Amino acid sequence: MAAKGKPIPRVNEESKGYWEACRRHELRIQRCRACAELRFYPRALCPACLSSDVEWVLCSGRGTVYTFTVTHQNHAPGFREALPYVLAYVELEEGVQMLTNVVDCPPEEVHIGMPVEVTFEDVTDEIAVPRFRPRPS
Repeated sequence: MAAKGKPIPRVNEESKGYWEACRRHELRIQRCRACAELRFYPRALCPACLSSDVEWVLCSGRGTVYTFTVTHQNHAPGFREALPYVLAYVELEEGVQMLTNVVDCPPEEVHIGMPVEVTFEDVTDEIAVPRFRPRPS
């Protein structure tokens, strides 16, 4: 379990490079070496060409809110203490979308198209979770 009782993300062979980068406060996504397709979430095979030849590329950490919801009720341990919270898809400048939280902003101020930047929550010595906060436009 993570701080405040939230579950810790599972690290596996496919996601190991992602979580290692997050621990260093770097946002990296996969790029297929065969066809150059960028992708998130991490996976073994490219969804475009099925190649397993992958590299991790550093992202700008900037994006916009594509869509979001404000969660007012969640009975799962670790989550009810943080209510309300914003769950959002952020579209990175690199063109991929990430499911994440928008933080450091009142939920009522979050809007589609809002410019955001990555920040990291260190939940253990080994795991830092990327979140997004507002950035000046």
